Order: sequence, then C-alpha cells, then structure tokens
Amino acid sequence: MKIKTYQKDFDYTYTLGVFETIELLKSKPEQVIRVYLKSNSHLNQGVALISELCQKHHIEVVESDKTINKLSKKDNCFAIAIIKKYPSVLNDGNHVVLVNPGDMGNMGTIIRTMLGFGYNDLAIIRPGVDVFSPRVIRSSMGAVFNINFAYYDSFDEYLAKYPDRNIYPLMLKGAENIHRFRIPEKKYSLVFGNESSGLPDEYLNYGQSIFIPHTDKIDSLNLSMALGITLCYFSKDNFIDKTVLRD
Repeated sequence: MKIKTYQKDFDYTYTLGVFETIELLKSKPEQVIRVYLKSNSHLNQGVALISELCQKHHIEVVESDKTINKLSKKDNCFAIAIIKKYPSVLNDGNHVVLVNPGDMGNMGTIIRTMLGFGYNDLAIIRPGVDVFSPRVIRSSMGAVFNINFAYYDSFDEYLAKYPDRNIYPLMLKGAENIHRFRIPEKKYSLVFGNESSGLPDEYLNYGQSIFIPHTDKIDSLNLSMALGITLCYFSKDNFIDKTVLRD
C-alpha cells in the first residue's frame, strides 16, 4: 500500500505523533492498517507502549524514516499510524452541533473539550471541516477516536433525524443569559456557528437561544472558548461532587 499525503476523498487517514497513535490503538485498534516508526523512535518513551499495543492487536509495525518524513515535516514525529476510515453514528442523547465549522485547529480543540466534559456526539452541518484530517486528529490529541460524529447537509435535515429534543443556539443576539439559564432534564442540542460569522439570525427561531455575557472590550469569544464555557456550564452537575481532578 503506497501512502500519500492526505486528501479528503481517500479511504484512509493517519495520525502524526506518538500520543494520538497511542489513543488510536487504545480506542480503535481494529481500524489500524499499519504503524510506522522512525529509526530513532526509541528517544520517545511512548513508543514502547505503541509496540506493545501493536503486538497485542497483531498490527504490522514498519521502521521507515522515508514514509514519516514524507507525511510529517516535524523532526519530533516518531510514529504514524495508517487508519482505515470508518462509519460513525450519533447516540440519541445530548449533542453538540457545529454549523459550517471551518478551522481544523478549532475542530480538534472542540472535540477534545467535548470529551473532557462528557459530550460524545458531534453533528456537523456542511460545509464543514473534515474530521478525518490528520490536522484535526493531531489538534484533538487523538480524542476524535473517542467521539461519534455525523454530517448533515442542513440543520433541518439534522432536526428531522433527531426531532424530540431541546435546541439551544449560542448567539450574540441570544435571548437568555447563560448564567441565568436552568439546565434542562430533557435531552438537548447545543448549536454553535462558524468561527468568523457565528449563527445567522434565522437560528433565533430554533428553540431557546443563549448568549455568554462578556465585557465590551471584545466583540466576541473564539468558537472553541465559547463552546468550552457552555459545556462547562451545562455539565456542572456531573462534576459538582468531584473534589480532586486526579489522585
């Protein structure tokens, strides 16, 4: 199998680094076609775990500086895993919905933030960033392998698929201050707009719109920041009894 620099229409993608390769091998080893290691990969402590996981799951490991240098321009990329793309479907619980997300780095940060606050289902309204892009995989630090995601051609198509839920668009013109908002018992979808333009005014007609108050020293919050604040608020009851982050 000849590995080329990633394009969206490929039936495979790849990780670019040790940490996300480990996350992949822990979460979806059945999707791994092959793992490439650099000749000096012993310099990274995580490579031993990669070798152990590959042996456990009978995954081929190949030493190839040429392949890694072709796919990654970074000297500290010691491991790459080739992944067969896989289908993903959403569970019928609480969702995060991104409308026309355009930034790969933001997408990775969003996915990692979702996982951190216990949100595992992501709906993307086209056009939108390719979740399988190696840049998204890297910026999510492998968290993408632990969420469910699905693409829809329109928000109405998404609603037709998941009709019985509360809809909460996050908007600058939102009608309800998030700090005064009562978290619902019914399942819900948190809807966020594009990084540059946010949600169009038509989303004021969907459910209960919400805004995050801030000073007038800025015009808006970064998408991933706004999402993090929102998920932290909506999930707070799940963490209120937690006294330490980890032992």
